[in-house]
Amino acid sequence: MTVTATPSPVGRGRFITFEGGEGSGKSTQLRILASRLNAAGIRAITTREPGGSPGAEVIRYLVLSGVGKLFGSDMEALLFAAARDDHVHVVIEPALEQGTWVLCDRFTDSTRVYQGAAGDVDPRLLAALERVTIGRLAPDVTFILDVPVETGLARAAARRGAGEVDRFEQEGAEFHAKLRAAYRAIAEKEPARCVLVDATAEVDRTAGTIWRALGERLPEILTTRESRPA
Repeated sequence: MTVTATPSPVGRGRFITFEGGEGSGKSTQLRILASRLNAAGIRAITTREPGGSPGAEVIRYLVLSGVGKLFGSDMEALLFAAARDDHVHVVIEPALEQGTWVLCDRFTDSTRVYQGAAGDVDPRLLAALERVTIGRLAPDVTFILDVPVETGLARAAARRGAGEVDRFEQEGAEFHAKLRAAYRAIAEKEPARCVLVDATAEVDRTAGTIWRALGERLPEILTTRESRPA
């Protein structure tokens, strides 16, 4: 998690999430946006799921090592819920209450897609877990970064290098195609919250698209120093 010292110009902070399949560029774009917000005088932190808090990071290790898969998708969903509960109460909500903007790499949409659409977990179970873990908390804006499956998997492999393949990267192309379709369906269903971003473009161009879209959704950033979209 990255923290800066500049206070936010607004009351409660804004909650921005980044979603997408493997290799879509979420982490890179999240860091770029956080840096740009801080330069504009808006205090912002970055965090991730699963993880983001000490307790949740322990669960992250278990999930990505494949332990949850041994017990099935329902158990994975429960592990994600436990991690999210700790993350929300320890990091996200306190930061938002202090006026800090929180940029999160994955949130509830990932659970809906990975465990729901691809893992066939009952949507009623996922909805119940959301009610328990996040209550009324919801992202102000969600950027869904979209790339073809083969592009995303190639990027993930290049990023990983000789490193170990994690729980989800080892799944086949059919699994990742389900993920992409599910994310696109969420973007279509919830256009007021979600922005579908073509992330096949080069990094700076994608970052510019995200910045302009954020300015349209949250116009307060346009009144801050050096914050107008390029």
